[in-house]
Amino acid sequence: MPPPNGPTTDTENARLLIVEDDPDVGTGLEDFFSIKGYDVTRVTDGADAVQQMTMLPPYDVVLLDVMLPDKDGFEVLREARKAGVDSPVIMLTAKSESKHKLRGFDLGADDYVTKPFDAKELAARVRAVLQRSREPDEMPDVGDVYSFDDYTIDFTDESATKDGEEIEFTDLEFDILEYFINHRGRTVSRKQLLRDVWGISGDITTRTIDRHVASLRKKIEPDPDDPTYIRTVYGIGYKFVEDASSDAADEDAAS
Repeated sequence: MPPPNGPTTDTENARLLIVEDDPDVGTGLEDFFSIKGYDVTRVTDGADAVQQMTMLPPYDVVLLDVMLPDKDGFEVLREARKAGVDSPVIMLTAKSESKHKLRGFDLGADDYVTKPFDAKELAARVRAVLQRSREPDEMPDVGDVYSFDDYTIDFTDESATKDGEEIEFTDLEFDILEYFINHRGRTVSRKQLLRDVWGISGDITTRTIDRHVASLRKKIEPDPDDPTYIRTVYGIGYKFVEDASSDAADEDAAS
């Protein structure tokens, strides 16, 4: 059983839960990450996985196999997210089809690795989700009024203008825009939006988020189909970029 302490401050000694029923793969991962200094716990079925994931303190990262003997990894992830578990989850599976990846991301997965995988690449992905999860929640306060390009956003009366002409937002659209601005330059996951804007951490389709973001884009993007400010980061979420001339490479970024 892992020691009763909270999330660590670096990748070394991070608390890692491995959910893998294949003895060779599971033992190999357990040994590999233990040697690297991770505090590793391993379980081999879905019921134990849900129990471990919902215990406190939370794990820093979970490696979750899709194919498990009782309930599959998708069901495990659904139950964990519904219970409010916020630990980063990397799905491990032999299924590489897009529909399986999208299902995992819709349920709140942070990354998706297809078997067979290189252990060093997996370790790099673990470090990446650790670093993302430990980023400060917000940038410095932008104050009551924030401007970018031709836009001016007034947070005191929740209004916005472009070239002096008012833009009408719904309350939720304005809340999303304000959240993006407060996290400008950083990737914001759909899970974060659900938790911090919608105020929920349960099982809800990410299409709800995407529809509202699409509506917001129609109001501030010169070309909503090729967004300049609210960029898509594939498999993760979105990034608000205030400088229209900055590199749009995030569109192609993988989770």
